[in-house]
Amino acid sequence: MAIPRPRRLSGMGTRTWFVTGASAGLGRTLTEKLLDQGERVVATARNPDSLADLLERFPDRLATPRLDVTEQASIDAAVQSAIGRFGQIDVLVNNAGYGVVGTVEEVSDAEARHQFDVNVFGLLNVSRPIIAHMRANRSGLIYNISSIAGLASSATFAIYCASKHAVEGISEGLAASVKPFGIKVVIVEPGAFRTRFHNGQSIRTTENHIPDYAELRSGTAEWLEGIDGNQPGDPEKLSAALIAMADDPEPPLRLLCGQDAYDRAMAKLDSLRADFEKNAELSRSMVY
Repeated sequence: MAIPRPRRLSGMGTRTWFVTGASAGLGRTLTEKLLDQGERVVATARNPDSLADLLERFPDRLATPRLDVTEQASIDAAVQSAIGRFGQIDVLVNNAGYGVVGTVEEVSDAEARHQFDVNVFGLLNVSRPIIAHMRANRSGLIYNISSIAGLASSATFAIYCASKHAVEGISEGLAASVKPFGIKVVIVEPGAFRTRFHNGQSIRTTENHIPDYAELRSGTAEWLEGIDGNQPGDPEKLSAALIAMADDPEPPLRLLCGQDAYDRAMAKLDSLRADFEKNAELSRSMVY
């Protein structure tokens, strides 16, 4: 896809945000808050009709192109229309994604590949043309929505966690490669936030059920049912944090979101340190 050179608009205080997965959850909350604060938003979704109420309220500052992160043609069309409509894209929020529930043995090849097609390759597909646009403009900010699962895995979310681990690795490398062009990257690592993620709309359970894992599956199902509507994280506060951080000239590479995310990250850090230190002598001994 040929990326048009960006053209500066008047009123530089207003940015254009490109948000994937904007129909519900964090994407919807962030879109609403951005519009309330006077920003321009390209809110993308597989079903743009889900954003019709916002488009009616903010016709001058909102665009709602259809976008499926697994369809490059829809991505290219959405990016082209965004730049054509608003002149530039200042902030990209890679938010679209879902989670597969099942142990590693239970997840089929097709289920694992689709998980990565959406959460990893979808993120890459959306990012490439927008990175090119930002690189030409020598400025930009990219929020890659990962998860605390991107730092710490679990028994029945292993493939989902693996996809978020991949997002972390991609984002670290991306940040290093685009820094010379004035593009900043932030890896957003939420814990459990009160969105639709845990109520089944963004969760898919494996078709294969192995009896030996029944207890694990049952425990996960009970946890999902119990936490839905009781998640400790507030998506309004997370959205506000992302908007405020867009003004930070030196944002962090990683942003832990929520007390549960912070606690789990610290536990992972302790676990890593314990493993590394326990075998430090062995590790250092493997030299010629």
